[in-house]
Amino acid sequence: MELRHLIYFKTVAELLHFSKAAAQLHISQPPLTRQIKELENELGAVLFHRNNKRVALTDAGRYFLGECELLIQQLERSKQAVRQIHQSVSGEFQIGYISSTPLTALAAVLRQLNVRYPLLKTRVYELSTAKQVSALEAGKLDVGILRAPVASTQLDITSLWQDQFALVCAAEHPVLLNADVLAKAPFISYNSTYAPYYHQQFIACCQRIGFMPQVIHECNSMHSILSLVESGLGVALVPVSIMQQYPYLKLQFTELIDIPVYTEIVMAHHRQTEHPALADFISLSHLFKTSAG
Repeated sequence: MELRHLIYFKTVAELLHFSKAAAQLHISQPPLTRQIKELENELGAVLFHRNNKRVALTDAGRYFLGECELLIQQLERSKQAVRQIHQSVSGEFQIGYISSTPLTALAAVLRQLNVRYPLLKTRVYELSTAKQVSALEAGKLDVGILRAPVASTQLDITSLWQDQFALVCAAEHPVLLNADVLAKAPFISYNSTYAPYYHQQFIACCQRIGFMPQVIHECNSMHSILSLVESGLGVALVPVSIMQQYPYLKLQFTELIDIPVYTEIVMAHHRQTEHPALADFISLSHLFKTSAG
């Protein structure tokens, strides 16, 4: 049995007309009839009932049509896999991101990559900016979503968006945006070693308001910070872009509109990275900007 036997059979089975099938296959009818007869002989079964007026599938023919379609689909998937292996897009694509990255945007990007490269395995890692920079330089990550500034001459940097800060507190325990009140409030934030630049901007923002924060609890993820705030353990200054990311948490946000202190989110990749999916990831980066905005 050869591939042409399957294609010829499937065409006749779909059209139920030998002349039309022959025309669609760009062959004459006698060779088509002969090929179908060869297939029936090999299978030891009659696939078509045919007379001068009509062609119909037998029970065996209907069963074999289903099997034939599966075989041809598998062949197409195999052909696609071979092409993708040849193009180096069937391996892994390593993505780093900080915890304040809009996860809905990241999911949208991953869905688009999956459509374009169905055999590509994406690996996503929540990492601090410092760890991402090291991993990108070492080739352990293909691309990263991290916080500026990025002190590396090996990486290409693209700005995604800038964030102002917002005061967040538990919805059941609102806190006034007042320097005297905030000076006495327990704060929750990132560890200064884990996110040094973020910590600097956090302190700068507090100083602009007119107080020095008392950081009582330190975390290494935005979700942890917000969860502790919801529990009433303190307040926090967080990027404005995360205000819509955790709607299930009972929180109250107050944007610091008049405080010109920003934190910038960027995308980075090594200048020598040649992963085929990288260009697509970059082209989809507008989804992060839209979500943050």
